[in-house]
Amino acid sequence: HYGPTETTVGVLTHAIAADALEQQPAATVPLGRAIAHSHIYLLNSQLEPVPIGIPGEIYIGGDTVTRGYLGRPALTADRFIPDPFSPQPGARMYYTGDRARYLPDGTLEFLQRVDLQIKLHGFRIELGAIETQLIQHPDVQMATVLVREDTPGNPLLVAYVVLQAEARLDTSGLREFLQQWLPDHALPNLFVTLSALPLTPNGKVDRQALPVPEKISPALAEQYVAPRNPTEAAIAAIWMEVLGLETVGVHSNFFDLGGHSLLATQVLSRLRETFQVELPLRQVFEARTVAEIAEVVEAALLEEIEAMTEEEAQAMMQ
Repeated sequence: HYGPTETTVGVLTHAIAADALEQQPAATVPLGRAIAHSHIYLLNSQLEPVPIGIPGEIYIGGDTVTRGYLGRPALTADRFIPDPFSPQPGARMYYTGDRARYLPDGTLEFLQRVDLQIKLHGFRIELGAIETQLIQHPDVQMATVLVREDTPGNPLLVAYVVLQAEARLDTSGLREFLQQWLPDHALPNLFVTLSALPLTPNGKVDRQALPVPEKISPALAEQYVAPRNPTEAAIAAIWMEVLGLETVGVHSNFFDLGGHSLLATQVLSRLRETFQVELPLRQVFEARTVAEIAEVVEAALLEEIEAMTEEEAQAMMQ
């Protein structure tokens, strides 16, 4: 059964045969079809019905729709809106905030909550899409993703994962796995492992109870290698300043430490000030560690020296 409390709970139902999964394996169980006296509308942002296979948002009309929220007229007006499809004067329908699509057989398939679509650094991101891909990884049992801004002005995409038994967190491996299906701006900045996801009394993930991620995970701490020359030391200092960390190893991945495209531009600006070299943004995406960036910087400096005249080189040495 499917249905929110605002519509007296049950409005869609789906019967599952004992051999259903053997006949047609599926990633989800359909929400089903409307029960008597309930009207289910799958609409786009203009409140127009969507065709089969196209995602829309679920609205519920009919006799099961309640009168609203007690003592909360503004919220009631926002979620209980006029029903343009009902011939009954004054009829209202309830906006669920759930996205779904019609399957070829006419049943509804739940996709995700509308409030799981966020805008981060100018990009629209479907958190549900990231979660769906994460749980396809063989080491991941459960996952949830959200945006955190524990440091003001620096929102991060954080993935909380429950690993399979005996599996260990491999941040780089998870990122490479997700890169096969997701754009760079939708890749989590941080991964946090939990023994179980916190749940609300009705069994949904309690996002408010998810812990604040540590700045450096145990896995990254184990891989720590200190800077080995002045160039690596200067770059590590830039990363620590930009990322707000106390320690950065030369082999740590910039994006595993919480970096993203906007912070990468800050890194390039500081590299320009420190070394007087101009590097393209793609260098941070291609050379993701302190050691790799140090090689790029030193190569750029060497090119500049080789391009100098003998007088310019002597002046620089002085």
